[in-house]
Amino acid sequence: MSIPSLFARLAAGLVLGALIQSCAAKGPYVELGGQRFSIEVAEDDASREHGLMDRTEMAADHGMLFVFQDDIPRAFWMKNTKIPLDMLFFDADRRLVSVQHDVPPCIADPCPAYSSGAPARYVLELNAGQARRIGATPGDILQIHR
Repeated sequence: MSIPSLFARLAAGLVLGALIQSCAAKGPYVELGGQRFSIEVAEDDASREHGLMDRTEMAADHGMLFVFQDDIPRAFWMKNTKIPLDMLFFDADRRLVSVQHDVPPCIADPCPAYSSGAPARYVLELNAGQARRIGATPGDILQIHR
């Protein structure tokens, strides 16, 4: 293979890689602790109620953002949720107020509830261990991009 041909293929590969990254960044995402997570947004009663039920896996850089219209203490459960999660609770200013780490799937009935402990407007569910991995601590600001 000639040098010009090699450079042309390398340039085409770089352009393709940039296009793939650009397309991947088009959907909604959040940023927290210097990490970006692609998200599904649950902002109506039906989508909030269903949440991540029946999922058997979720990519490491994905999550679900629950959006509410008011600020009250929130309680979430894991009914029919098959993957362990971290639940991060944020106030109206998108400031982290609390984290429930490594919440296991629910195998009992009734399922236990996991509380925000303070008024929250947003709840971000990530794979278990992600909150510790990025060093999320109360007061951190969630950036939402839709």
